[in-house]
Amino acid sequence: QVQLVESGGRLVQAGDSLRLSCATSGHTFSTYAMGWFRQAPGKEREFVARISRSGVSTYYADSVKGRFTISRDNAKNTMYLQMGSLKPEDTAVYYCAASRFPVSFGLESRDRYDYWGQGTQVTVSS
Repeated sequence: QVQLVESGGRLVQAGDSLRLSCATSGHTFSTYAMGWFRQAPGKEREFVARISRSGVSTYYADSVKGRFTISRDNAKNTMYLQMGSLKPEDTAVYYCAASRFPVSFGLESRDRYDYWGQGTQVTVSS
């Protein structure tokens, strides 16, 4: 049973930094590309960032480019999202997801992912 568990979400102020973690189990972590998505109240779940199986290739949504950094530690079966210069519009539930597809298949779409975590709430106050 593949499990993804996000952690690290909390209430912060605009301009602050925060690191989210996604701990995984039940599968060979290094064989999955990984992604972060977020969903704000009343909005659809949107792509934030994705990382290749090896961690070499990363890609970001324009809204977070230059402020967020996705990374992974295959030895620890864990993925991270380092968020900086946070804005109120970053407020959302953040989800991690695992995909069997390589990044060349385009992992910005939710339907490319096989497993999802339960989400962690990030709230940025102004």
